[in-house]
Amino acid sequence: MNNQKYEVVIGLEVHVQLQTQSKLFCGDSAEFGAEPNTHISPITLAHPGTLPKMNRKAIEYAIKLGLSLNCDIEQHNYFARKNYFYPDLPKGYQVSQHTTPICKNGFIKIRTGETEKDIILNRIHLEEDAGKSLHDIDEQYTAIDLNRAGVPLLEIVTEPCLHSSEEAFAYITALRKLVRWLDICDGNMEEGSMRCDANISIRLKAETKLGTRVEVKNLNSIRNVKRAIEFETDRLIALVEDNKMILQETRSFDANNGTTFSLRTKEDADDYRYFPEPDLTPFHITNEFLVKIKDGLPDLPQMIEKRYINDLHLSAYDAAVICDDKDHVDFFEALIKCTTSYKAAANWLLGPVKSYLNEQNISIKEFPLLPERLAELIALVETGKLNFSIAATKVFTVLLNNTGKQALQIATELNLIQENDTASIEDWVNAIINKMPDKVKEYRAGKKGLIGLFAGEVKKLSKGKADMQIVNEILIQKLN
Repeated sequence: MNNQKYEVVIGLEVHVQLQTQSKLFCGDSAEFGAEPNTHISPITLAHPGTLPKMNRKAIEYAIKLGLSLNCDIEQHNYFARKNYFYPDLPKGYQVSQHTTPICKNGFIKIRTGETEKDIILNRIHLEEDAGKSLHDIDEQYTAIDLNRAGVPLLEIVTEPCLHSSEEAFAYITALRKLVRWLDICDGNMEEGSMRCDANISIRLKAETKLGTRVEVKNLNSIRNVKRAIEFETDRLIALVEDNKMILQETRSFDANNGTTFSLRTKEDADDYRYFPEPDLTPFHITNEFLVKIKDGLPDLPQMIEKRYINDLHLSAYDAAVICDDKDHVDFFEALIKCTTSYKAAANWLLGPVKSYLNEQNISIKEFPLLPERLAELIALVETGKLNFSIAATKVFTVLLNNTGKQALQIATELNLIQENDTASIEDWVNAIINKMPDKVKEYRAGKKGLIGLFAGEVKKLSKGKADMQIVNEILIQKLN
């Protein structure tokens, strides 16, 4: 499709639904999953004479995200009416921010392969969500659920600075990780609490002028963002190569077949007839309020990764995987307060613990073992009383079902404490060497790989209790 001639230019608009208890301008519950039209009131329904009232927590969450994304915070704010008519928008307009977005500029760092890049943000603004149209409830009619109407949203708008579907994938992944980290949104794209619109255009690689853009709306998974951009890029290139006009339009993505289809001609900002919301007074964010929020921000993943690499000497991979989830970081932080075996702690978290969580389909918040109990098990391995395999397959399993017991108690009851008495181990080694004279000859003739066979036989004979480091030392000494 002559893709080498063209450059794709992408700007993303991500809507993040804030995890406040109530809606943006009234006290109706913002909780997801209730029966349709149960989280509504005269204010949500826009009855005449009702007036909105600002949600302070939503402003706080917006500032938390803005500060974490290196944004400038607009301290003098007001809301505007964005006028458009849609079945699930009860007022006939949306209360949003136009000329004074609460956060301006900023960036988020992404990585694709070995390349790092700053994705530049244009703005983050607060607005209320619309309701939801349900097209599969009735054969003849569209049903409307207004529970979502008025739920607070942040719209995060990038500059047109992304140039591949891979960059878009990395950006959405990083943004979702951040909003979860800050605990302002659950990032669940399937439930609609995070949605993405992609603005896509193409141009010849030597050009600087942007081409005619199309917008693909309401992409509900990171994978679908990538697929939609790839399809739309090929479609636009095909149109240009066939000397056909690209229309500025809004399109939707069909996840079943990976294609997009036209919804309507794209509106420009002028079509929305913005004007200041007369029912909400302008609001001012004080320096004291900003400082309070900034002081309360958690350490961000990149900072923690660097600390784990520089101070704890973890690998970049281990640090990145641990920092992929704040709950895992919280558990790891509690664990390393109980042990200084940092690498071993990381191995246990990313190995047996993670496997158990996946098998049980639970989060680490539901993990039954306290960090101090796991640290006791790690200590038994690090001091040579248990080998890792026995600890992970036997003691760990029993420990999970007997969380009140200590690891040493369980290992002792199961007769698993590793034998590191040299005399006992030497007896086992002698028994195996005497049992396998032919293999001894082969080893001494040059088949050094047989050392593993001898070690395995000693392990069997000792019923897993022999310290394998000592076993290998004695074996090499005697066989050589």
